Amino acid sequence: MSILVVGSIALDRVETPFAHVDEALGGAASYFSLAASLYDQVNLVGIVGSDFPQEHLDFWRSHAINLAGLQVQEGKTFRWSGRYYMDMNLRETLDTQLGVYADFHPVIPEEYRRSSLVFLANIQPELQLEVLEQIPHARLTVLDTMELWIKTERARLTEVIKRVDALLMSEEEVRQYTEQSSISSGVRHLLQLGLQFVVVKQGSYGALLFGADGTYFSAPAYPLEEVVDPTGAGDAFAGGFLGYLSTVKVGSDNRYSVEDLRRAVVHGNIIGSFVCADFSIGRLRTLTMPDITTRYKELVACSHFDPDWCASDR
Repeated sequence: MSILVVGSIALDRVETPFAHVDEALGGAASYFSLAASLYDQVNLVGIVGSDFPQEHLDFWRSHAINLAGLQVQEGKTFRWSGRYYMDMNLRETLDTQLGVYADFHPVIPEEYRRSSLVFLANIQPELQLEVLEQIPHARLTVLDTMELWIKTERARLTEVIKRVDALLMSEEEVRQYTEQSSISSGVRHLLQLGLQFVVVKQGSYGALLFGADGTYFSAPAYPLEEVVDPTGAGDAFAGGFLGYLSTVKVGSDNRYSVEDLRRAVVHGNIIGSFVCADFSIGRLRTLTMPDITTRYKELVACSHFDPDWCASDR
């Protein structure tokens, strides 16, 4: 079951209190594609400049990533520069150079239009709407966004939210968009827009799953001893989340069960934790499914508690 992703591809400069890298492969579509390709075929749509390193294209082609939708235009690739502080949950954008991305409009190849799962990475809402017009029959559409679009494109973003099945948002973004201090109240507002479910990303604290049917699930983060670079962890989370769902057989109602969604959130947390262990896509280069399975079992062991205990029985 193939997965379509439309998003940014970048060359990043990342600084932390301990080290920095220049011209590292970045962008939401890059992290998502490499994460999701561990599970299934990924159909990538994005744009790069004529200066984009051939080694990255060759690396993608060596994985289950279809590049038929990748536009290569004369000019410079999108570049982003950012700095992290001792609290790796906080970062500052130092510079953004759009390059050829400034004129990007996604074109979905005919062979991509049969993709069952669709991930709209945190690009402009107008571009996300262009994608939805080209793929009206996807089984599951998942949306990501960012603070910038909530501030500057709220009306368009709301239009996109109303047309997708699921939304991924950080805690801060939920509060910003809904103007609610309570995450539960904010998510209730989002679900009223027609979403089937919302996943709230909590960074180093894990993730929450809320469903329109009343589903609630809290998935813990994997306890990392060292965080090298959290850039792309949220996009890798989405890759693990949708990657796992691509392996699941759905019922006659064409919907995923609550158990499937819970496992998908855990897979998202696991993939995100691996990304934090190195700069750029470094850890994704060597990541294997046995690595994921091992960490899944460790999370189950550390988060399990006795379901039979009840205060009234004591």
